[in-house]
Amino acid sequence: MEKFSKIAFAMGLGMAFVSGMASADDSAASAGNQGHGTVHIKGEIIDAPCSISPESVDQTVDLGEVSNSALKQGGKSTPVAFDIKLQNCDVSTYKTVTATWGGTPDVSMPTAWGITGTASGAAIVLKDASEKDIELGKASAPTTLTPDSTTIAMSAFLQGDGQSVIPGSFTGAADFVLAYQ
Repeated sequence: MEKFSKIAFAMGLGMAFVSGMASADDSAASAGNQGHGTVHIKGEIIDAPCSISPESVDQTVDLGEVSNSALKQGGKSTPVAFDIKLQNCDVSTYKTVTATWGGTPDVSMPTAWGITGTASGAAIVLKDASEKDIELGKASAPTTLTPDSTTIAMSAFLQGDGQSVIPGSFTGAADFVLAYQ
């Protein structure tokens, strides 16, 4: 019985120590601190001569509120500029980069991107820096790489697809894959 009471005493002492440590951590977190939290870091290592800047990997281009009258008879909205920023490029082997764009084509304009939502009668069109339309599934014009940072300049707009334009909200997505030459 004496052996059991020594073990119980040791366990009790250990639990008191752990409880005291947890209490001390909670006290330290609340005494003098105005809050605390956790920062989660994420990313991906890719096999490529350039890194894609974090703000370019998953971005939203807001085309705003486009008047349905601007889209009638194939009309266009005002283009909104966006960029794909590359950084830390190794230009010893590769000198240019292209982006091939994928996504869901519009039914009436198969080289443009379809929209989903309550709006209809328009499609998303992408242009490169030279104002040339980018066709769905085709590579953009090459952009010259620089060692520090490279920007692939783009723009997006809505174009009426010749059907009746129905007002409402919409979304669309265009995915890109980079290729280095």
